[in-house]
Amino acid sequence: MRIGSFVTLACIEPKIFAKIRSCGLWQLGQSITRRLAQDKKTIVRRYFASEAELKKTTLYDFHVANGGEMVPFASWSMPIQYKDSIMDSTLNCRKPGSLFDVTHMCGQSLKGKDCIHFLEKLVVADVAGLAPGSRTLTVFTNENGGAIDDLVITMVIDDRIYLVVNARCRDKDLAHIEEHMKASRQKVGMCRGTSMMSGLVWLSK
Repeated sequence: MRIGSFVTLACIEPKIFAKIRSCGLWQLGQSITRRLAQDKKTIVRRYFASEAELKKTTLYDFHVANGGEMVPFASWSMPIQYKDSIMDSTLNCRKPGSLFDVTHMCGQSLKGKDCIHFLEKLVVADVAGLAPGSRTLTVFTNENGGAIDDLVITMVIDDRIYLVVNARCRDKDLAHIEEHMKASRQKVGMCRGTSMMSGLVWLSK
């Protein structure tokens, strides 16, 4: 078992890997991977924030100690690859499985007797229909019905809901929730004590 690299090709079927290995695409892929690894420092320096400005996940020291190549992602320092190749990491993920560090993502709790009704005004999901312990993927929408960002909603109990929003859109999503909370007369509160998630996601086929 490994901590999975940030870049993965896990959606490719195993039979296709065999075909890739038997033709020039495999050599081309390896060549591109090596070139990207050589140019990574230049790319990071030119287009992204400095390393000192990046936030670190709970597992940052583990990634570094195990040879993870750390790169900027949504203002966080995340591993894009380990000592093995991307193809080896992908095959490992498809067979025994891998772990993905999700501690950079933003987890928030909504509390109060009106939290379900309040949230259903912001997303396209039947929040009231979720059983305790169940979850759904949905999107925040704007006043015109357009998508703002996707999120995962987990029903904890009837007066408590747990939200997971993307790290890159964290500030925008939280501001959207707070704006509607100020305008609402419903009894609902948001706990911001869990701004960074703690945990791993098990990835397997």
